[in-house]
Amino acid sequence: MIPITPEEIKKLGWAQPDIVLVSGDAFADHPSFAMAVLARVLQAEGFKAAVLPQPAWENCSDFRKFGKPRLFFGVSAGNMDSMINKYTHNRKPRSEDAFTPGGKPGMRPDRATIIYAQRCREAYPDIPIVIGGIEATMRRFAHYDYWSDKVRKSILLDSKADLLLYGMGEKNIAELARRLDKGEKISQIRDMRGSVYPLGAKEASEIEKKLPEAVILPTAGEAAGDRRKFSEATREIYLNSNPFCAKTLVQKSDSKAIVQNPPCLPLSTEEMDRIYDLPYTKKQHPSYKEPIPALETVKDSIIIHRGCFGGCSFCSLTLHQGHFIQTRSEASILREAEKLLSTPRHKGYISDLGAPSANMYNLGGKNKEICKQCRRLSCLCPSICSNLNTDFTALLRLMRKASSLPKVKKVFIASGIRMDLSLCCEEYIREIAMNHTSGQLKVAPEHISPEVLSVMNKPPVKVLDEFTAKFKAASKKAGKEQYLVHYFISAHPGSTLQNTIDLAIYLKEHNIRPQQINDFLPAPMELSTSIYYTGLDPFTMKPVYVPKKELERKMQRALIQYFKPENRNLVIRALREAGRTNLIRKILG
Repeated sequence: MIPITPEEIKKLGWAQPDIVLVSGDAFADHPSFAMAVLARVLQAEGFKAAVLPQPAWENCSDFRKFGKPRLFFGVSAGNMDSMINKYTHNRKPRSEDAFTPGGKPGMRPDRATIIYAQRCREAYPDIPIVIGGIEATMRRFAHYDYWSDKVRKSILLDSKADLLLYGMGEKNIAELARRLDKGEKISQIRDMRGSVYPLGAKEASEIEKKLPEAVILPTAGEAAGDRRKFSEATREIYLNSNPFCAKTLVQKSDSKAIVQNPPCLPLSTEEMDRIYDLPYTKKQHPSYKEPIPALETVKDSIIIHRGCFGGCSFCSLTLHQGHFIQTRSEASILREAEKLLSTPRHKGYISDLGAPSANMYNLGGKNKEICKQCRRLSCLCPSICSNLNTDFTALLRLMRKASSLPKVKKVFIASGIRMDLSLCCEEYIREIAMNHTSGQLKVAPEHISPEVLSVMNKPPVKVLDEFTAKFKAASKKAGKEQYLVHYFISAHPGSTLQNTIDLAIYLKEHNIRPQQINDFLPAPMELSTSIYYTGLDPFTMKPVYVPKKELERKMQRALIQYFKPENRNLVIRALREAGRTNLIRKILG
């Protein structure tokens, strides 16, 4: 049992919790919800971990309701950055929060990690405060903040927390709990992987002597005042993301500084199994009267691995989950499937057997020693690495075994799949088409322009064309009429009106009508965000065009959805501004 109320703590017979985990999300005991995983891991280590979900933040009374935690407060904004959760790309409040019962908005503050940490400090000034989660991970250095349109310093300094744990967190939070339990002071814990610690003025002034091997990043002030310096910092952060060869990173901020230790090493299959074999109920807390939308979409899904070696510029996965694929065993996955199917409500459908990229299961470098020294951001772009193992045998076996379990009616693959990787195994494409779609398969080409795809770190359009042909052929052979659901990003850095007109022509000629468009939103610390802010490629320092004006962003979106009547005038205006009025009839008919 993971307690989230004082009554539940009393029922467990605890005098006080060891750790209180504060979250901006409602609580669901499901492995897709970070606080459920961390609480389960800590309890398995023998610690009394309680969760404080969506506390009232106007004062500190909610933060006192469990009593004083014995070891520390663990603070997270939730499964999403709180600003992305609350606001759209045009900075307007969203009408729904998928991580709140009933989708009710307004249940977390702006910059939730900072606010929650402040309230924890007010509640119990002598208790250590540790921040983590996606918001802390992606804001751990000086970062561009889209909503204030400025560079903000590290969230560790802004929140005045004692320590920041970045990445997925199970390994480092368990180590931290053990060390604090043995009597170490949090100010002394400075050698732990996956952590960032703050330095006061005196220590910051001497840091070059104390850590001579560390990489000293441009200061927060330099990053805020000089776009080349911001780009330099971005480059060093990404080049030091491989846990096997990453160096310690230091960034000064005014008179203070932060120090980042190298990332946690990838979890072994045994460690992954221990985490996912914990007794999750896969239910939301019974006190909630309405369903949590985010849980409804994943409650019948199974996570098979984590990490991604795709390296897309607009994605935070590599910096949060890691570049190396961390795979669960087939036995662990099948045990979870059997448990899921045995629940009385279950109708026999596994909604997703997947992960960030569903077809990276059990893949990695052939020669692991080469991988440990590699600083390449993507194993797939601009071409598939010659050292990458692309053998889908284990994944195909897993899919077929899961599909043959008693009580299974169908196993879907709803996670995104890498088309370029899929082309390495036509048998996988045939298997997907034959057995694992509902008639529609999601793919994410994002664009078709070579210039834009290069900035995105995505494969060329020929990959989409080849995959489409093979999927259609496999569907026809299976006797099924099936379709691809395409995802595109509008107004991404590098995308001009001319590029987007070319995309509109491609969509028209191939009879593709995208219903869902992702308007580019500059999320903290992503490569695309660095380019958006600076107008520079951080690796080449060459200028990159960035569409920032609202009218142009609207025109780019309208071109991608050229078929909607309400977009007609914007499409015509875009074609006129680009000097391509000869295409009005071709695109609009």
